[in-house]
Amino acid sequence: MVTPTARREAVTFFRDLFERSERSACDLAGACRAMVRYRPKRNAKNEQLRTRLTELAAKRPRFGYRRLHMVLSREGWQVNIKRVLRLYRALGLTVRSKKRKRVAQANRVPRLIPEQADEQWSMDFMSDSLANSRSYRTLNILDEATRECLAIEVDSSLCGSRVARVLTRIAQSRSFPSRIVVDNGPEFTSKALDTWAYEHGVELVFIRPGKPIENGLIESFNGRFRDECLNLHWFTSLQDARRQIELWRLDYNQVRPHGALGGLPPAVFAREAGLQPAAPTSAPLPPPVPVTERPVLC
Repeated sequence: MVTPTARREAVTFFRDLFERSERSACDLAGACRAMVRYRPKRNAKNEQLRTRLTELAAKRPRFGYRRLHMVLSREGWQVNIKRVLRLYRALGLTVRSKKRKRVAQANRVPRLIPEQADEQWSMDFMSDSLANSRSYRTLNILDEATRECLAIEVDSSLCGSRVARVLTRIAQSRSFPSRIVVDNGPEFTSKALDTWAYEHGVELVFIRPGKPIENGLIESFNGRFRDECLNLHWFTSLQDARRQIELWRLDYNQVRPHGALGGLPPAVFAREAGLQPAAPTSAPLPPPVPVTERPVLC
């Protein structure tokens, strides 16, 4: 198939080489005169959109065209997502993503879907290293109903008792959850966390070993956290890591559009949906373990 650019070049060749008129050159090249004379017009609004799209992509380099379209719509741009995709590709802003390896689907355990805030949390650990090659860990805690990131605890070591203290600190401003979905890591199976859950009436839901899909929400959050925060920053110290990660957490809750929530940030979705914290259980809490019988905590 001959492209319009090739036909224009052919018309120019016949006109210059044989000294023909434009009409005669078009007849020889089999081209329409309107196509040869056409010149694309620059749209001022289109140029403004290109500039704004470039600025947003530079500020948030791991956002794809769908999430950038959500941000543009929030700013008041009346633009079709197909147009954003066309400009996104033309500007070379495409984000490279790792292709997932498809495996055979296994039988999955039905996941409990919470209907209220603070009804079911999920948490998991991640690890990374500082600029001086010192490793550190993060404890990520997520509310599965509102998709809010409740806390990201950063330190070089996080034991079971530290996890219990972080959960208590979160519950002071919200309420204790009914359930917490965790994996079978040593911090989550420790006596310290088991004692904390027993004293506060919280059920620890352990997923099956080797089945991270049963805690899919926190795994998806971990991927976004590493892609949009950890991979884009080079932390010089633990204090620097805590400060930058906390800024990203606040941006995730209050600004970043969430695809599963209709493009709304988790905090805005929770406020507009009227999700209230889970009511405290009417059953009395079990008596605390005597001090002499309590296990030694780290």
